[in-house]
Amino acid sequence: MTVPLSPHHPITSTPALLFLTLFLAGWFLILATSTLLLATRRGSQPGALPQPLPRVSILIAARNEAAAIGRCLQAIRQLEYPAHLLEVLLGDDGSTDGTAAVATQAMQGFGGTFRVVPIQETLGLARGKANVLAHLTRAATTDFFLITDADIAVPRTWVPALLAHAQPGIGTVTGLTLVQGPRLFDKLQGLDWLISLGLVQVVSDLGRPVTAMGNNMLVTRAAYEATGGYEALPFSVTEDFELFRATLRHGFGYRILFRPEVLAESLPMPTFGALLHQRRRWSRGVESLPWWLKGGLLYYAGFYPALLALGWLAGPLAAGLVLLAKMLLQGLLAALCFRRAGRRAPLHLLPLFELYTPALTAALAVFRLLPLSFDWKGRRYR
Repeated sequence: MTVPLSPHHPITSTPALLFLTLFLAGWFLILATSTLLLATRRGSQPGALPQPLPRVSILIAARNEAAAIGRCLQAIRQLEYPAHLLEVLLGDDGSTDGTAAVATQAMQGFGGTFRVVPIQETLGLARGKANVLAHLTRAATTDFFLITDADIAVPRTWVPALLAHAQPGIGTVTGLTLVQGPRLFDKLQGLDWLISLGLVQVVSDLGRPVTAMGNNMLVTRAAYEATGGYEALPFSVTEDFELFRATLRHGFGYRILFRPEVLAESLPMPTFGALLHQRRRWSRGVESLPWWLKGGLLYYAGFYPALLALGWLAGPLAAGLVLLAKMLLQGLLAALCFRRAGRRAPLHLLPLFELYTPALTAALAVFRLLPLSFDWKGRRYR
């Protein structure tokens, strides 16, 4: 009669431990290399501004944003750019909370052009925010579209800082966004988001286009019209990524910036459920990434399952030491990300971050696997 071997028996655990050791060594190598690249690469450097300074169109899609739109427009009124060269177009996407009235009041006395564009019909294939932007680009009268969201406050230097990277041949310039809020949950979102953008920056600086953010983005009219516009693009809830890919297919270059002069502040998600719906929407864009990048993201997300397996096979002390090493290295990455953004990193949150990250990852995985729709701006998507 044979006796089954324990998982901790040397014959059974040695191959598994070898695999976990190689997996975690590779994981740390990737993170360390990314941290080194972020520390040593300068990224895109600004060029001279066009002369004379051009008129630009600031496009904002809004749906039931009465509570946030005033903050957004106040930041636009404080831009360090001649007001008469600013055309601000707000697309009111069927709001029922008085968004248009609040926006109109907030822009009273503005020295540039401001107009609320009611969105009453669908253009081509565009839906949701893409449809709003399709209307706004048709209404715009300039050669530069600067796109942001109602829950974003852009910096004073936003317009010239983006324009300084819109050299000939460049179709899109993507700025940097930081989630800001007073609560602990808000600060964890901000830490998570800026670390993620730091990793995106590393890949982008290596010449691999990853994504763009439609809450802080410049698109030239030439690049936009070459794609046929949102009304000609396949519908996607990550419309910014779809447009970005289309501009690349048409031969336009891109710039992704990690600089304080383009750092916009985003309002946080108010609840964990709302955060899940936001991340589920973003994951639709991830599903369209190249296979090698999706594989890299899955590898990166495999840290915590590997850590649990290590704790089971080698004991809690070994797993604890690996987790401590991860916190130290990720803390260095976070410090670099925040320093490049001109902010101070909340490093005291790193222990809590090690609870927040696996909880969010696990919840999102369950949400993705279940046949559930997700909500965005009062509309349901699958």
